[in-house]
Amino acid sequence: MELDATDLRLLDLLQTDASLSNQELAARALTSPATALRRVRRLLDAGIVERRVAILSPERLGPGLTALVEITLDRQGAEHLDTFEARVAADTAVQQCYRVSPGPDFVLVVHAADMPGYHALVQRLFTQDANVRNVKAFFSVKRAKFDPRLPLPAR
Repeated sequence: MELDATDLRLLDLLQTDASLSNQELAARALTSPATALRRVRRLLDAGIVERRVAILSPERLGPGLTALVEITLDRQGAEHLDTFEARVAADTAVQQCYRVSPGPDFVLVVHAADMPGYHALVQRLFTQDANVRNVKAFFSVKRAKFDPRLPLPAR
């Protein structure tokens, strides 16, 4: 799908604030409301905009524990990787899941209420899986930056 300058302005605005009304979005994108509505619908239908969500502040929601977890499997066949990936992706505590190379097979970003919650996650996702060889966790002590925006091509 070819993206023009209007599409890129709309995408940039939506990445910053997806709660804008269509009227406000159109005004900021320098286009008509009908064009903005049609273009956003096309971007959604094409899967370029996956979904619109609210980003919550973990600091303001109360205590919690964020960990970056490296997982190495014993067997790395496609079926083993797919099975593990599907299992962890279905768990609500797993916020992000990446297959990586070289090094571990997966890197996960997980969020738990506390250390007992993290321990329960380890038991349910890693300990009971006979194919998990190694788990290495890094616990966040401070989030210095979080920005889900993707860089857009210049036009």
